Amino acid sequence: MSTDWISPLFRKALALIYGAVCHAIFGLAALTMVIVMGSGMTLGFGRVPEPWNWVANVALLLQLPLGHSFFLSDRGRRVLKWFAPKAVASDMAPTVYVIIAAIQVGLLFALWTPSSVVWWQAEGALLYVFVALFLASWALLGLSTLNAGLELQSGFNGWSAVYLGRRVRYPDMPTTGLFRYTRNPIYVSFALTTWTVPIWTPDQLLVAIGLTSYCVLGPILKEARYRRLHGERFDRYARNVPYFVPRLTPAPSETPKSASSR
Repeated sequence: MSTDWISPLFRKALALIYGAVCHAIFGLAALTMVIVMGSGMTLGFGRVPEPWNWVANVALLLQLPLGHSFFLSDRGRRVLKWFAPKAVASDMAPTVYVIIAAIQVGLLFALWTPSSVVWWQAEGALLYVFVALFLASWALLGLSTLNAGLELQSGFNGWSAVYLGRRVRYPDMPTTGLFRYTRNPIYVSFALTTWTVPIWTPDQLLVAIGLTSYCVLGPILKEARYRRLHGERFDRYARNVPYFVPRLTPAPSETPKSASSR
């Protein structure tokens, strides 16, 4: 069957399959991350013997930011189109991206080989404090995701566009909500989740340093793309809102443009 054209019925079925796979893997990966990282990386299923466990763990840690950055590049976005029929490949790309990113997250946390060394564990009232901080960090991450456009961050806009038989629509450059305090609230919140865990191990320290480094450096590529797309509008926004460390008061709000295809 030619991939240049598919019937409307097959298109809808294909969209639903991609959507179900995307959201199932996304939810499972997020749950795995919360549980394993909340344990200080002591609950990973990896069983690589020492000292090779650290080699395997570093490889798992590196594949996440490297893959994430690659698939945001021009070449990576072309590769994303390999994973769907040609007729819908461009519109399905955001969903495929989320599927791949979720698999990467799941691999990192599920296949981590724990060192079995625990440096510190919160107890008593302090345990409740750290659990509250950990959950608050995840709540901030959820709010940041909503502010950025849940339909894009969850992969919904890709498969739903294919289902409806229209071109995929991307949300406007986010400037509201938490984006009035920092230009990268998703990355800030994600970094916070790595430092508010109630159990500290050498594994957790490695993960916290590695993922926080990516959270600080990773948005550079995203902002370069925003500058190409939005020009002076992004520069004006960037002058009022800090790159990473949030400002104490919100920047002046800007009325977002309506979503459009890109």
